[in-house]
Amino acid sequence: MIAEPSPAPDTSQKENDGQEATAPASAVQNGGCVKNPSNLTPKERKKVREQCENVRKKNILRRKRSSQPENDEDEIEEVVEAVTLFEVVSLGKVAMQSVVDDWIEAYKEDRDLALLDLINFFIQCSGCQGMVTAEMYQSLHSSDILKKMIEKFDEETGLQYKRFMARPWILTVTWPMELEDEGYPIVKPGPHWKKFKANFCEFTAVLIQQCQYSILYDGYLMNTITSLLSGLTGSVVRAFRHTSTLAAMKLVTALVSVIQNLDVSIHNAQQLYEVEKNRTPEGETGPRLDELDRKRKECQQKPVEIENMMNALFKGTFVRRYRDVIPEIRIVCIEEMGSWLKLYPNMFLNDCYLKYVGWMLYDKQAEVRLKCLQGLRGLYEHKELIFKMGLFNTRFKSRIVSMTTDKEPEVAVEAMKLVMLMALHCGNTVSSEECEAMYHFVYATYRPLAVVAGELLCKRLFCLPPGEEEAPHFKKKNKFVYSFRRLKKLILFFLNHGFHKHVTYLVDSLWDWEDGLLRDWECLTNLLRNKSMRKEEAFTDAQETVLVEIIAAAVRQTVEGHPPVGRGGRKVLTAKERKSQMEECARMTEHFIVVLPELLAKYSSDIEKVTNFLQIPQYYNLNVYVTGRLEKYLDALLKEMKELVHRHSDLNILEACSKVYSVFCNEQLEIFPIVSEARHQLIEEMVKDFYQLLDDFFQEEEGFDVSEEHILRMSCSLKKLTAFHNAHDLTSWHIGDWTLKILNFEKENGGLPVETLIPALQCSYFALLWQLELATEALVAEAPPSQETLLELKEQMTCFRLICESYLNHHNNDVREKAFILLCDLLIVLSHQGVDEDEDFALLKFLPDHDLQAKMIQFVKDHVFGEINSPEEKNKEEAHRLDSIYRKRVILAEYCKLIAYNVVEMMTAVEIYKHYMPTYHDFGDIIKETINRTRHNDRIESARTLIVCLQELYQNHMATYCSNNSRKKHIESSANFASIKELARRFSLTFGWDQMNSRESIAMIHKEGIDFAFHGDSQDIDYYLPPNLTFLVIISEFSNKLLKPDKKLVYYYLQEFVTDHMLLTCKGEKWHPLYCYRSSLIGTDDDAESTIASSFREWPPPDRSKVIATKRKFSDGSLMDISLPGSSRQATDLHSDSQLSFFSWKSKTVTSDENTMDVSSLVVQDTTQRMDDLMESLPEEQTEDLNEEIDVLDIDEVNL
Repeated sequence: MIAEPSPAPDTSQKENDGQEATAPASAVQNGGCVKNPSNLTPKERKKVREQCENVRKKNILRRKRSSQPENDEDEIEEVVEAVTLFEVVSLGKVAMQSVVDDWIEAYKEDRDLALLDLINFFIQCSGCQGMVTAEMYQSLHSSDILKKMIEKFDEETGLQYKRFMARPWILTVTWPMELEDEGYPIVKPGPHWKKFKANFCEFTAVLIQQCQYSILYDGYLMNTITSLLSGLTGSVVRAFRHTSTLAAMKLVTALVSVIQNLDVSIHNAQQLYEVEKNRTPEGETGPRLDELDRKRKECQQKPVEIENMMNALFKGTFVRRYRDVIPEIRIVCIEEMGSWLKLYPNMFLNDCYLKYVGWMLYDKQAEVRLKCLQGLRGLYEHKELIFKMGLFNTRFKSRIVSMTTDKEPEVAVEAMKLVMLMALHCGNTVSSEECEAMYHFVYATYRPLAVVAGELLCKRLFCLPPGEEEAPHFKKKNKFVYSFRRLKKLILFFLNHGFHKHVTYLVDSLWDWEDGLLRDWECLTNLLRNKSMRKEEAFTDAQETVLVEIIAAAVRQTVEGHPPVGRGGRKVLTAKERKSQMEECARMTEHFIVVLPELLAKYSSDIEKVTNFLQIPQYYNLNVYVTGRLEKYLDALLKEMKELVHRHSDLNILEACSKVYSVFCNEQLEIFPIVSEARHQLIEEMVKDFYQLLDDFFQEEEGFDVSEEHILRMSCSLKKLTAFHNAHDLTSWHIGDWTLKILNFEKENGGLPVETLIPALQCSYFALLWQLELATEALVAEAPPSQETLLELKEQMTCFRLICESYLNHHNNDVREKAFILLCDLLIVLSHQGVDEDEDFALLKFLPDHDLQAKMIQFVKDHVFGEINSPEEKNKEEAHRLDSIYRKRVILAEYCKLIAYNVVEMMTAVEIYKHYMPTYHDFGDIIKETINRTRHNDRIESARTLIVCLQELYQNHMATYCSNNSRKKHIESSANFASIKELARRFSLTFGWDQMNSRESIAMIHKEGIDFAFHGDSQDIDYYLPPNLTFLVIISEFSNKLLKPDKKLVYYYLQEFVTDHMLLTCKGEKWHPLYCYRSSLIGTDDDAESTIASSFREWPPPDRSKVIATKRKFSDGSLMDISLPGSSRQATDLHSDSQLSFFSWKSKTVTSDENTMDVSSLVVQDTTQRMDDLMESLPEEQTEDLNEEIDVLDIDEVNL
């Protein structure tokens, strides 16, 4: 029986042409057999081939139709007529239940014809555009059947055959071989094919659902489908395996649903039977009782039959495909297995099936591991199923726990959810030590993982004792005690686990699960005020400090509603969430306006607590002061802050106070006059104190007072002024003039204490910035500053710049670093003056000269890279080492900003790039960002800095290597050379995947590298060996970034440097770099000669010019091409996309057509003569070898 060839659907048309499936009765009844396609005559094979060609023509026609506008859809639909199941499901315009019902009716009329239609449906869903042949077999025990189960390719016709059994037939599927690589329906992209896949899955489910009351148990339908799908799953063709596996898995899922419904039917049948039996006198039977008994037994037998069906599909598909090489097939198997375990645990929830899920937890594909965990989570969420998981827990628990550190974040999150369920529902399955390890994930940077860990922490840490959990209304009656206990546990957890600087991350992780504990402001502050708390229950000082940090973090989280830095971007809040957030912010503000002054007064001597408390007012809704008539608490807060400023000299407290004043001093607020007056009085007092100290500090006769008391007081005063000058304009008090005087005194005389110099430097810088800001604002207000004002400002900036330059050599390291950072910031400001502003601002513009640039880069080398490998650096404690790295990162980042903003020459970055590999873990991100920024500014110059960096490193290596070795042998195997090569590889990776944008940069690197390799002072005893030939190995790391035309261009440029003597003497390992580099440009094959020849032929011919090529074999049998220039080899003769202007060719440019042939002839003659001369000058035995190896090509044979 033969079904017509049926094309697979096309993405543009969404349906197939009509297909007729005929099943002559004689063929079925008599067991008529069609010839095996492998035994077809040539004529028959040609016919099959023509049928497949017709299929492709139909597809092309449908593509043309699909290209019509949308308004022609009606015309298209008129042409299309759904005939087969595939076409109906593909169109998706008919209810699936109606489609299945129609098919069932057809099955009842002629089951063979209906089954063939269903077989064609599955074949077509696999994307097969061939034909299906079915033949009946008479004997189930025929020895030839197994021999017929083949899958092979017919080279003569170009068709592939698959022959397998699908009872009661042997099916043969024929399809063109070239169609295997095309996408098949269930994996094709686009909304239509996604809908088709959903329709396909729905069809299989509805088919079983509608057949359960009629033909499902006839012993014919499911046997055929099972045989068909099992046969297809054994195919080497991915489309067959994937489609049949998906269908089989969905069929099992549908059968599970059927067997669940049968439980209800069995229960009802049993009840009816019991009722009727009780009505019937004992010992008697009746027709109704017999009928009910028969139905009861039928219902009880059906689950057994369905389980047999599921076992057949499971063994025929799942067992064979759950470890398929294709991840999508493994995903289908595991995903459906998870649903079976949950829906029908009576059959599947045992170790025979669970083991497959456990094994796949080790799958290398993240999506497969994720499906395993999701399936298991569905089981652990139901406590009634957990008792069957004992052996599985013992075998695979450790694997699940280890998956919380999976490299894929989604898998780690799912594993954490599963571990949490196991810890909560499986008793002691997860040990306390393993739970403790899970708690640490609350500090993870990936927020979903941290949130799940926070949920686990809350549910395990905050659980009540068993007796109290059962007590009703415990939380309401003992709210304070309940909150106190939970907070005590949380604080002890934080302290015991040693993450003392990550409170913000802890609060964010617990925010969704803490049940309002961290937003119970009254309870939190009462614990600090020691209200409603017994003395023995009071917090220790360390616990109070943590509690204050938690309060500050909770306030920030309440107002901002966004995760902390490093945990993703800002969340977009809905209108409802925004409204709730504003209400909570107002409630928080009302509480802390009243309580905060009291807390500041109580903890005024504790720097850490006060610093955290001063973060809270920055998040106030300041209108509450007026609307709530709480102005007296504002006065109390300002009073406490004033006391704190006078009392403390810690920069953290001073900056926090300055920030609060800055937030409160908003001219649009009604409280502005009160706060502004308080701020003015405070600054007046600080300035008056500073002037008094200046009078005492600079004594007319004794120079200056360096007593410890005066130094301390002066340092404190400068710190206060610096902290406030950062956020407030103190220009009217002329603080900067006095700080410059102090700095000048140190510059000229020295001897001032370091405690005064650092704040003086910072304060002077702030003063200059405020003056520049005022001048800019005046310009915007169309009242530009006078020339005298700008000249005075320029003089002050020049003075400060010179001071910073001189302080780069200061004896104190802290002063040197502070001067360098401020100098970098000042240079960025000065280098961009007069660009967007008035031309008068150009007076302030300054760019560093070469001397200053040399000083600054030397400073970076000494202070950032100079101590990397020093013994002192290695012996430092971890905390000191991290602090040192942080300070170095700041210095390096400051200087890299100068490079990125074109303040200093880009070439100065060479000294920084040299340390990219040795300092990759500490500074790699900064250096890489610098490379990207400079490339954005100037691609060519940025690339030149990279090649110069490699050249200098190479020269240093060669100088060191040659001094220790009389001959340059095994240079490439040295560790230093390998590090330079690795650096080149890292540089190459920074160019990314966009070869067009980096085209000129990469080509320039190759040009500069070739020039460097063949030029320079040679120290080698071999006169003809290029001095830096091994440098070609380094620049070969950039070859993969070249476009194919540019590779040819670089290759020809390389050929310009190869001399005739090199051609004859390039033997041995010393010429290996040249061979490697050439191979990276043109590629290598097993036959090197054919590769080189093909590389010549692919090169586009210049205009009527010829090139002669010679081929010289290496000692290893490979070949090296040396192309000699003909009359013309212009870049303009190349393709337009291959033109790189900086390649300068050595050959002459000849434009005359007459001279072209003459010059070409001269080239041939000259080259031939030179080869003859070389051969004559060699000994006779060498000449014989050369006669065998040198082949001078005829000029007409070279396609150039």
